[in-house]
Amino acid sequence: MGGQIMSAGAAAPRPGFWIVPGVLLVLAAALYAAGPALGLAPRTALGAAIGLLCMGLWATAALPEIVTTFLFFALATLTVVAPPPVVFSGFAASAFWLVLSGMVVGLAISRTGLAARIAQALAGPLSGSYPALIGGTVALSYALAFVMPSNMGRIALLMPIMLALCDRIGLAPGRAGRTGVVLAVGFGTFLLSASILPANVPNLVMTGAAEQLYGLRFGYLPYLILHAPVIGIGKGVVLVLLITLLFPDRLARSEGVPRPPRTPWRAAERRLAGLLALTLLLWMTDSLHHISPAWIGIAGAALCLMPGIGVLPPEAFGQVNMRTIFYVAGLLGLVATVNASGVGDALGDALVALMPFSPETPAANFGWLLALGSALGLAVTSNGVPALLTPMAKELAAATGFSIEAVVLAQVLAFSTVILPYQAPPIIVALELGKVRIADATRLALASSALTFLLLAPLDYAWWRWLGLI
Repeated sequence: MGGQIMSAGAAAPRPGFWIVPGVLLVLAAALYAAGPALGLAPRTALGAAIGLLCMGLWATAALPEIVTTFLFFALATLTVVAPPPVVFSGFAASAFWLVLSGMVVGLAISRTGLAARIAQALAGPLSGSYPALIGGTVALSYALAFVMPSNMGRIALLMPIMLALCDRIGLAPGRAGRTGVVLAVGFGTFLLSASILPANVPNLVMTGAAEQLYGLRFGYLPYLILHAPVIGIGKGVVLVLLITLLFPDRLARSEGVPRPPRTPWRAAERRLAGLLALTLLLWMTDSLHHISPAWIGIAGAALCLMPGIGVLPPEAFGQVNMRTIFYVAGLLGLVATVNASGVGDALGDALVALMPFSPETPAANFGWLLALGSALGLAVTSNGVPALLTPMAKELAAATGFSIEAVVLAQVLAFSTVILPYQAPPIIVALELGKVRIADATRLALASSALTFLLLAPLDYAWWRWLGLI
């Protein structure tokens, strides 16, 4: 193994390797130096500089994600921009443990053969044509969000199934169709789940802050009616169209899926299927037992690895992609550090002052709220948008003439619109698991966000007007 590491490390970097990191470092240093002129406290300016550097490196993939992750931890701790519990808070976040447990379960369904069995069952309905494959994948990603309240967990569960399906129907690594399937899982899981109240982290941050600050409580069904037509169904249709256009492929007749003889279920498959059913049941009924989905996921992962009754040998844990795990922890820690250093408040106040809100122009106000949320998403990722915008809802409501409830809910369209992939950690996880280039995801993100601004935002506004919310 040591020889492999040395061989990999001996590879020369591509020409111009340091250009992008160098430019980002100069920009970050300039931002820090300009802090006093911008009215920023030294710690706030330092947090902004570190955020610019690390988010820029993640967005451009100029350095491997794990390198940027360790760079963030080093810079944040050495400069004391935030206390260590804040810098490393990503490791304590439930999303981190959902990712870890989801990867263990995903490894289990792959190694036991359950993924291949499910893929075999899906192969017939989805392999008739490439558009049917992409459409079915997006629909499956959305449907799973109703019963499994974790983007990370759903991706870790669904990705090995869809990759096994790709192998079965002839979409080998490198094929545009395989890239399309991976992107359908990643984008379909994250973007569409925003229309379901308990289905992703930004929703939970938003609803928790709204209840704490304003006493607002959102019902499951009213929330679904408000957001599902455009954010759920509309974005799903846009995704299918864009993926089939940007990553065209064709399933030839020879790649069709003949029905292989049925094989009996093995004991490990049966145990794992039962464990998955129990886990999904507990996730669906969390309002009754109040156990966090993350802790349920950890229990499921422990049972998968348990000698005697589990389905994986304990040493199989070594196959878990720890690079992705650390990336998620680093990204969550960066969001917490940016907020703790005061960058979020300073940026939010500056952006609000720039928005030409007027109670006489509700349509323009709706658009400016989307623009504000989208701009914040570029700075603090999708998880940070509700943490910044929700506390400003009272001020924004006064400026726009909307109700506080409408202002709070308007941000859902913003944090479900991904302009660059780094804004959504679940999408990055999907790219890692599916071995898809971030450049391909960036093409889809830019195209889908453009259609959201031009087409879906006006439709969403019209729907809200018809419902009488604004």
